[in-house]
Amino acid sequence: MQLADLKGSYDAIYSLGDLCIPAIQMELNEIRPFAGPLDWMQSQNLPDVTRLLANRFAGFMDLSHLEVISKASDKLYYVKETEYNVYSNHDFYIHQNFPPELNAYPEVKAKYDRRIARFLEKAALSQKILYIRTEATLEETKELTAVLDALVAGSYRLLVINHAPVQGIVEQHWPLQNVCAIQLPNDEKWHGNDALWTQIFQGITLLED
Repeated sequence: MQLADLKGSYDAIYSLGDLCIPAIQMELNEIRPFAGPLDWMQSQNLPDVTRLLANRFAGFMDLSHLEVISKASDKLYYVKETEYNVYSNHDFYIHQNFPPELNAYPEVKAKYDRRIARFLEKAALSQKILYIRTEATLEETKELTAVLDALVAGSYRLLVINHAPVQGIVEQHWPLQNVCAIQLPNDEKWHGNDALWTQIFQGITLLED
């Protein structure tokens, strides 16, 4: 699938990690009306994300699965979700939590439960969804699409973006149905590719609920 084949309208657009970059770019390009479960988390091991989706998020962010690793900043803790190897550094504020006690856990868990419920509802009811994943191999993507085939009732597209020592947008032409794989420059990938992301999203629109 080529990048041009992604153009069109979607009922939902979701980031599947690996960092916050897809969510940031979706927000900058005004196609992110609500947060997804993985938007602001570090989920660098794609097989764990695939397992998370296959399990319909069962056990995700349970209190027994959370481990405070360190301080992410002077305001937030860096917390590992040990069941799926996902990391949070935007949820647990230092002034609210006193490890090993995570006093803010009930509200954090409720927030993720809402996001997960919407994610699964969109997968079940939408006619067309776009998923975006940064950093994935061809084999990992095959495993991910097998799970998405079972999870998504309607149709979907998967945009895979790998950062590499390239110039501009390089299409990879992976032999996978529903998958568009491209490469972007790996220099200053957080905001150095802002214009390229805008180019990627041209012609992609989000239908209003």
